[in-house]
Parts: sequence; structure tokens; C-alpha cells
Amino acid sequence: MRRATVGGMSTTTADEVCCPGAGADLLPAASADELALVFKALADPTRIRLLRYLAESGAGTACACHLPGALGITQPTLSFHMGKLHDAGLVSREKRGRWVHWTVRTDALRGVRAFLDLPEPAGECC
Repeated sequence: MRRATVGGMSTTTADEVCCPGAGADLLPAASADELALVFKALADPTRIRLLRYLAESGAGTACACHLPGALGITQPTLSFHMGKLHDAGLVSREKRGRWVHWTVRTDALRGVRAFLDLPEPAGECC
């Protein structure tokens, strides 16, 4: 269909094709907010490296004393990034004496995995 203007009004002609919507419900706003918080936390390369390092550590945990040297960052930088990951619910912390031990919360990634498992498009439309 083609669009034409007649008397100041836009009309649609037979050459214009519009794809139908998904026919599914939108993601609830609260779920989108939770996912956005996680994606914001993961939008930084240092935080991605930290999360991966923790996940690959024995039992998915590591002492904060090892992280700055492993990643080439300072302790204040580590604290900032770990705070962002913690606020997003991606890691938990446990104080052991003088140091904090960080652990990946794999359950927090379940929603991200489900979201990223998007269906393939059914076919071409437009």
C-alpha cells in the first residue's frame, strides 16, 4: 500500500503492508524494571569481568583481597563495582574477619536467561 494525502488527510493504499503485533502480553513493568537494573549493572566491562571471575572461582566465591590484583583495579574501584553488582542482586557478600567474600547469586540470572531466550521470528513481514 502507498500513503497518499487527500484533502489534508493521509490515506493508505494497497501497496503498504503493516506487520501484526506479537499477539502476546507485554512484559510487566515491574519485571522490566528488575531486568533493567541487572542489565545496567552488567553494562560495564569491569563488572562483567568480576562476575565471570567469581562464577569461575571455586564454589562461585572469592575473597575481596584477591580481586583487585586479579583484575588490575584498586580496592575503592572494586568496592564501587561490587556495590553495583550487589544492588542488582547478582552477588551476595559475607564478612569473614577483615575481608568480604563475594558469591555469585545464580538464581538472580534466571530472569535474564529467560528474557534472552527470545523466540526466533516466524518469518518475514515488512
